[in-house]
Amino acid sequence: MNEKLCAYLSYEDAPAALWWMTELGFAVVRRQDGPANEVIHAEVRLGDVVLMVASTDAAYARLPLIGRSTGRGLYLLVDDVDGYFDRALAAGGTAVIEPEDTEWGTRRARVLDPEDTEWTFGTYEPGAAW
Repeated sequence: MNEKLCAYLSYEDAPAALWWMTELGFAVVRRQDGPANEVIHAEVRLGDVVLMVASTDAAYARLPLIGRSTGRGLYLLVDDVDGYFDRALAAGGTAVIEPEDTEWGTRRARVLDPEDTEWTFGTYEPGAAW
């Protein structure tokens, strides 16, 4: 088996989080709901990216925004940083870093989703040859 990293996210309002992700362009490819409108398990896909999403099962602490980061987040490699940033804000996200060109020749932007999960959209490809 080849190793893969699969991210999962828990949300207090997982149905709303799934809606927000679909506004970015993700497609819900699997979803199992519980009896109280909670999401037991869902998977969303955008190209080769797959995220697992569920409703929270505890009162998890969220990391606060300090400066321009929570210290943890998701990085989505995209061609159209500005377009993803605009869609994220239109769907209820909060701007953290407006789209900008970086000193290393790439473009990036950062938002918090409606439950304060940090999302960075960028053109830098981690792991690519330097």
